[in-house]
Amino acid sequence: MKKYMLSLLKEWVPTIGFAVIIALVVNTYVAQAMTVPTGSMLPTIQLQDELIVEKMKPLTDFEFGDIVVFWPPIEGNEDRYVKRLIGLPGDTIEVKDGALYRNGAKVDEPYLQAPMTYTFHQVTVPEGKYFFLGDNRNDSYDSHLWSATPFVAEKDIIGKVVFRIFPFSQIGTVD
Repeated sequence: MKKYMLSLLKEWVPTIGFAVIIALVVNTYVAQAMTVPTGSMLPTIQLQDELIVEKMKPLTDFEFGDIVVFWPPIEGNEDRYVKRLIGLPGDTIEVKDGALYRNGAKVDEPYLQAPMTYTFHQVTVPEGKYFFLGDNRNDSYDSHLWSATPFVAEKDIIGKVVFRIFPFSQIGTVD
């Protein structure tokens, strides 16, 4: 019996150890699951949806409209935020008359349920920074409300949302 147990340990311990190492590497550098903590992305993403976040930033081309997870520039904050990428480095962003203007052009945003009820003065996104807004614009704590700076540094971006895994009725890509 002792030999049998030793044989099992020799066979399974390296395999389990290798699997744990691979899981840690994937979770740290490749992709990670996350639960959405707020309703700031309604109706696109619901409260408590489970998402897969692709974390290979050097291989990712972030584009206008991507849904991104990041650490916001809020003193003392320990929560990750999920918002829509609205401004890339060099873009000018403005909210007026209930609409978003990017580089002087009004943006069609079919994912919004209601027009914005606020005004945000025109800003130019600096190099190495990004500007984010939630889809639930009138009830989203995002770039238009952050007092220190409306911009997120590139180093604070965690990754791009690529897939919804829960609820099962909504499995698929997130737009």
